[in-house]
Amino acid sequence: MKKIVQSIILVLAVVSVAACKSSAKDEPEIVANQSVETDEITKDVFTDSFGDKIEVAINNTDNTAVVHLNGKSYELKKNKDLPNYTASNSEYQYSNIRGNITFLKRNVDMVLFHHKQDKKESGSSKMASY
Repeated sequence: MKKIVQSIILVLAVVSVAACKSSAKDEPEIVANQSVETDEITKDVFTDSFGDKIEVAINNTDNTAVVHLNGKSYELKKNKDLPNYTASNSEYQYSNIRGNITFLKRNVDMVLFHHKQDKKESGSSKMASY
């Protein structure tokens, strides 16, 4: 009886070793060839005269803009026909023309956010008076 049990254990050991070796050969070799693209993203935060803040993330690689205003996010696509940086979708339009930031709702012509860049002062220039 001992020889039968020993032979069964020996056969099971040989079969399990053979099964492990064959399953390793059957598995395809996995090679990671993923190209990692880094998008060129610019993030800015603007504050208007009322104290409202707008966060704009512009992805120059995909030509998209994501605007965060009042807890909502809006994804817009760059419009190549309009001047400077202008992005829009069917409902909203964002524009940054010479530092004037405007975000508006298109179908009702309602401005949701407007920020005007402060003019740079040319130092203390005094005018001469005679």
